[in-house]
Amino acid sequence: MTTRGLGLDLACLSEAGIKSLNEDAVAFLAPEQDYISQVKGAVVALADGVSAAEAGEEASHTAVTRFLEEYYQTPDTWSVSHSGQQVLSAINLRLFRKSHEFTDENKGYLTTFSAMVLKGCQGHFFHVGDSRIYLLRSGELKQLTRDHLAHLGNDHVFLARALGMDNLLHVDYGNLLLESGDVIMICSDGIHDVLNNARLTHLLSQDKDAQTLCRQLLNEALTAHSDDNISAAVIKVLALPHQDVDDLNAELTRLPFPPPLKTGMKLDGYEVLEELWASSRSQLYLVKDLDSGRQLVMKTPSVNFNDDSHYIDRFIREQWIGSRINHPNVVRIIQHQRPRTALYYLMERVEGVDLDEWRKGYADAKPKQLIQLVRQIAEGLLAFHANDAVHQDLKPGNILVDAQDKVKLVDFGSVFVAGVAELYRPIEHLGALGTASYSDPNYLLGRNPGQQGDVYSLATICYELFTGHLPYGETIEDCRSAADYDRLRYRSASQFNPIIPSWFDRALAKGVSFDLNERYPSVAMLMADLNRPNPELLKEEPAPKEAGKLMFWKLLSGFWFITFLVVIYLFSLSGD
Repeated sequence: MTTRGLGLDLACLSEAGIKSLNEDAVAFLAPEQDYISQVKGAVVALADGVSAAEAGEEASHTAVTRFLEEYYQTPDTWSVSHSGQQVLSAINLRLFRKSHEFTDENKGYLTTFSAMVLKGCQGHFFHVGDSRIYLLRSGELKQLTRDHLAHLGNDHVFLARALGMDNLLHVDYGNLLLESGDVIMICSDGIHDVLNNARLTHLLSQDKDAQTLCRQLLNEALTAHSDDNISAAVIKVLALPHQDVDDLNAELTRLPFPPPLKTGMKLDGYEVLEELWASSRSQLYLVKDLDSGRQLVMKTPSVNFNDDSHYIDRFIREQWIGSRINHPNVVRIIQHQRPRTALYYLMERVEGVDLDEWRKGYADAKPKQLIQLVRQIAEGLLAFHANDAVHQDLKPGNILVDAQDKVKLVDFGSVFVAGVAELYRPIEHLGALGTASYSDPNYLLGRNPGQQGDVYSLATICYELFTGHLPYGETIEDCRSAADYDRLRYRSASQFNPIIPSWFDRALAKGVSFDLNERYPSVAMLMADLNRPNPELLKEEPAPKEAGKLMFWKLLSGFWFITFLVVIYLFSLSGD
């Protein structure tokens, strides 16, 4: 294959060997699209699931599959090293959380991981664990990676680092300038434990295609009595680009901000049809792709922040976050197919109105219609959560509804992705009208409620759909401190809509509770209680604390009153 002048011969093989189960995974991907291959290159990845962890097979396949998929979804403005490390951090956290889910299985999702990205005249490699990457150049074999093993003495060795082992990932990254004639091999320990460097050098030096070399490596490992799964990938560098395209991303990160666009203007093959929305932070335009005729939405950064590196990084990350989430209830990010001359990203066009506008047109909507909307919003949020992302700014303005009542969640500007955020930053309320009405007060108080923040927003939106009011009233927008929130009280939804059953009302109350210990821990649990009566919510509510205190003082007062009467009676007897 040839990608932008880089000629490669790629192949990979994986077999169970003498074992009954193959817990290795290996694959490669070389995009056919000219622009994507130019900015992202070709990728080869191998993972060796840890057998003792019981879920090694799923861990290895998850790591390889998601890396190949998500690496190509990272913004073309990111460097290879940044893209790979961000993707691996997200995959690592996904596996770590699966290992720590409270289930009866108690499986560990652990795997080694080694990958090579070949782009331009450079090779970039990522490595965790004891799989290996070798380079054969001019007859000399060199191991590019180091084994992450801990030696305890008496020949006791264990894996010290793996994907899914810790919530924070330490991944080895390196790069090298490629030379024509280079042969790169990635293999699991089922091969390198039984074939020494001399034997590997002999096999890889043969004038044979990559597929044949892979087959011979596996056959030799079996002949050498390998007792593990056996997997290998071979990359032969046949030709290098004539021009220097070592790191196109360095150029892309310096892309200028586009100027304010007007109807009829053209940018990189997109014609501006109209401005859809604008604020001090960004703009949205309806554009037409002049090649395909397809209408898309273009988001551009505001020139007010063209010297703000944090803002630029956040804007670029929005594109990647959106690209990772593929769900019918979440707006889809469109990958770039040709070079850009300015910084922006593209989204699918959604023909509809936001939820506030929808409510105005459907003031008499039936409960069945309303709960269907809530279910779709919940499904969209669950897609975020499945990718370890939290929306953080769910509000009617970020929910679009089309003519068929199909819902799309939009706006990735406030999304928090666990595992890739170096520092948690609470949501910023930059004068966005209405946001404070739907956002968890914990954000404003500097705490991170995680997925429970989205639970609060969803329950608030559901309450408003069914009642036309907010659960704590309009004064919640004026709250600035914990004391301000302490003065608020939940208003029963049934007082605004008498047809709402008590179990539904109590589920909403639990969903918007300020106390995270009382609030539902997940969207799924909230929706379960909104869809059907929970017997626990039908029980009589215990007397409030204030009532208990009042009863205490009543009893104490009665005791002292009786005591007082007894004293008077005794005093009167003594007087006689």
